[in-house]
Amino acid sequence: MSRPIAVLLLLIATAIWGFAFVAQKSAMDHMGPLTFSGTRFLLGGIALLPFAIMELRRKAVTRADFTPRLWLQISILCAAFFAGSILQQYGLAHTSVTNSGFLTALYVLFVPLIAFIAIRARPHPIIYVGVPLALIGIFYLNGGRLEAFNVGDLLMVTSAVFWGGHVFMLGLLSRQTGLPVALSAMTFLSVGVICLALAFSLEAPDLSGIAAGWMELLYVGLLSTGLAFTLQAIGQQHVPAANAAIVLSAESLFAALGGALLLGERLPAIGYAGAALIFFAIILVEAIPALRQRRQLRAA
Repeated sequence: MSRPIAVLLLLIATAIWGFAFVAQKSAMDHMGPLTFSGTRFLLGGIALLPFAIMELRRKAVTRADFTPRLWLQISILCAAFFAGSILQQYGLAHTSVTNSGFLTALYVLFVPLIAFIAIRARPHPIIYVGVPLALIGIFYLNGGRLEAFNVGDLLMVTSAVFWGGHVFMLGLLSRQTGLPVALSAMTFLSVGVICLALAFSLEAPDLSGIAAGWMELLYVGLLSTGLAFTLQAIGQQHVPAANAAIVLSAESLFAALGGALLLGERLPAIGYAGAALIFFAIILVEAIPALRQRRQLRAA
């Protein structure tokens, strides 16, 4: 596959993820956050299941390979995914799609900090530049007024911490097992079941609400989860990490575009400056360490 085609696949995946914020928000007109999340993840897990089975067979994985320690790590992975997704879904009920996209993308800043706490992996010094820039960006994103920072924004920032934990654990386990698709399918299916179980206790879901939001569910469940994940996995095999990071960081820009085109959302002038600062901080933290590693490999 040529590099331009691979970049195009990554860009398509990024656009799908960005516009998914619009679907996530509009779906809550018809159903509760737990009902939507549970149905969405079960659809995504089922879509990935054939690819997960193919991966397990190709790697000749046996039951003995799934040790108690590995199951514990998978449980932590699922817990982080559950917390991140539910906090994000509840946050969307109280803030805009534009804010949601940029604030969720802060997970990029949390991943190296979590890695340092968990395995003492010292972060690249650029993190000390990226974090303050992102904090300033959050301040300006809400018009430069602390009182404009609402509960939805707080939930989004908190969800980004758990998304960072999920990304860290998925990367760690993928390197250990070589089973990124199987791990993702297991996560989607287990979290989907948990969300629906909680939904029947807290939300009383009904088929009419699910049927009313069928377009949003299909988009987020099949496209955002199944298709976009596959496109990312294919594209990143042919694109250097630094370049892929920049393309994937554009998810927040597509979220803002979707909010503007489909929901009529607008930021104040200073809000666009804040969004630009957050995006710049994300690119710094993602791209510079990867570029440095690439240069070191070339020198070696």
